[in-house]
Amino acid sequence: MTGTEIPHSNDVVRPAALPVEYLRELRAGSAERARLLADLTDEHSTTLESMLAVLRSRDASDVGARRIATDLAAAALVRLRAVSDQDRLMSEEPVASAFERLRDDLRPLVRFGDLDVQFIEPPVNGRALPGDVAQAARAIVRGAVLALVERIGVTRVRVQWDCDGNNLLIGIRDDGPGDLTSEIPSVRQRAARVVALNGSLLVDGTPGWGSEMSVTLPLDAPGSSATVPAEWGLSPREQGVLALVASGARNRAIAEKLSISENTVKFHVANLLRKVGASTRAELASLVR
Repeated sequence: MTGTEIPHSNDVVRPAALPVEYLRELRAGSAERARLLADLTDEHSTTLESMLAVLRSRDASDVGARRIATDLAAAALVRLRAVSDQDRLMSEEPVASAFERLRDDLRPLVRFGDLDVQFIEPPVNGRALPGDVAQAARAIVRGAVLALVERIGVTRVRVQWDCDGNNLLIGIRDDGPGDLTSEIPSVRQRAARVVALNGSLLVDGTPGWGSEMSVTLPLDAPGSSATVPAEWGLSPREQGVLALVASGARNRAIAEKLSISENTVKFHVANLLRKVGASTRAELASLVR
């Protein structure tokens, strides 16, 4: 066949012939794009709800309402343009500052809306949250609060975060009729996000006293405690690097987690590839999952 000929259909590479690592990375990329889209939707839904609350408020003048709505829109655009999902996923965030960002997201809605949202802050010295957990926790709470805004009989919501050292614990309680169940679409959406992070979501309601949503999000990736064959001869430091590689962390995040330089991380990863006979990070990670 010459360079100008169209390939015969039998010569076309089919998905089944593609390397397993490529397919795994392709699926992971698609899932990441879907997750990012869902997070952006949640965040900007909160912005729009906040803008509507301001514009409808009887406590703000026309000029003041326009100014606040403009500031909200401008801030949302700045966040949209500055979004860097890779950095947020691979970095850690103190639990207190992650919670404060949530309060900032909901502050306009709390100030000008009809829903009274009370925040119970987590311990200041609580364990830092992985970026994906902090981001997911904010999205879960934002989505839950936005859903409760529309429910009849709900006037007050309490949001509480805590950390037991291994999990982020989220409690969302309302003063509504107590008929919230796991079958409600808005709850199912939150539950799907929680399950994606290997967490759990429980709903409990008491007629006439309100409903409570309890969320547990693990702070460690499932593969982070994986054991490795003794014949690999890995040092304790190499085992630590391997566990983080298996969890999906990139070099910068590994360096920050272990308090070493990125060049040192690259050195350890290169040694790991050589010792276990892997050719890519994906293959290396798959060997301990």
